[in-house]
Amino acid sequence: MVMMLALLAGCAGRELATHDPRPGGDGLSIERALILSAAQGALGTPYRFGGNTPEGLDCSGLVEMAYRSAGIPVPRTADEQFRALPAVSRAQPGDLLFFGDRRKATHVGIYRGNGQMIHAPGSGRKVTSVPLDIAYWQERFLGAAGPAP
Repeated sequence: MVMMLALLAGCAGRELATHDPRPGGDGLSIERALILSAAQGALGTPYRFGGNTPEGLDCSGLVEMAYRSAGIPVPRTADEQFRALPAVSRAQPGDLLFFGDRRKATHVGIYRGNGQMIHAPGSGRKVTSVPLDIAYWQERFLGAAGPAP
């Protein structure tokens, strides 16, 4: 019985689907380009709980700062962002990716494209880009949001 529940729990997550614009295709909106530029500019910034400035960032602070650079206001915490922003079925570069425990989004990152996410991972670490195809992210994925045009 326990084994069956474990198998079912592993299958309960949403699929992390992405869509990258084709080279020479439609491309990105100026807002998405600004968001990605700000997020990439934050690479290497130290983690700071509650931080939303270049001196230190937490995960939702990184999102808030990057979206502010594009003139798009977003709620402050990962869970508020998850609950308030428009969901998308396939993330595009600049969209938000949410992770958590099914009851609450506890982490957010910005989809960079090519299967990568920029995020602020936690205390003692720095803003970094990571691949999304590892089990850790797949198992915790809650959904994506696309508040940028």
